[in-house]
Amino acid sequence: MSDTPLLKVEGLQVAYGGIQAVKGIDLEIRSGELVALIGANGAGKTTSLKTLCGLLRPAAGHITYAGEDISHLPAHGFAERGLVLVPEGRGVFSRMSVHENLQMGAYCRNDKHAIAADIERVYGLFSRLQERHKQLAGTLSGGEQQMVAIARAMMTRPRLLLLDEPSMGLAPLIVQKIFEIIRQIASEGVTILLVEQNARLALKTAQRGYVMESGCITCADSAEALLADPKVQRAYLGE
Repeated sequence: MSDTPLLKVEGLQVAYGGIQAVKGIDLEIRSGELVALIGANGAGKTTSLKTLCGLLRPAAGHITYAGEDISHLPAHGFAERGLVLVPEGRGVFSRMSVHENLQMGAYCRNDKHAIAADIERVYGLFSRLQERHKQLAGTLSGGEQQMVAIARAMMTRPRLLLLDEPSMGLAPLIVQKIFEIIRQIASEGVTILLVEQNARLALKTAQRGYVMESGCITCADSAEALLADPKVQRAYLGE
């Protein structure tokens, strides 16, 4: 794990009309880390992720990725550099097959043999998807669609993977499987920023964490320390 941040965010502000949703946050993620961003609904977590992958423009501040200021790149420029979002709500191409969704994940690549090899590697990670590779993604269960969304992102060969609420609306056994896959992806060297409403699960999965409240980062520490923090326990862990 490098001491030099792969992603460095400084003074990031994001506004919707007259509403400031993100109020000057700072955060860093080093290569190889799995970092959690937790907070209540409406805290600004999803807005932050959308800005970190180019879907929203910052009103102020800087996003530095691999030493390059990418604050004002178009969204495809983020993806081409390996900074990829798995969105809240999955966002699969419902009228395409599972296999076609994976091919769409490789849209910015032209290495056909490597793409084919990566599809096989992804099917090895998501065996259920291989069984359903011809099925329309919109007809899959919620858990299977979440697998498609993550697998599609993996087809970009991400260097930094942004995961927005991967457990949302899923049964506990499916959540357990999804998080096993997330840990496996992290163990293969992919850096991950995880936004997750289940704060306990997020912090048990991550090495470090940030707490976001009303558009601000209010706390940052090791995941172990945040799990033991009485304020975090009362606010987010139900203790």
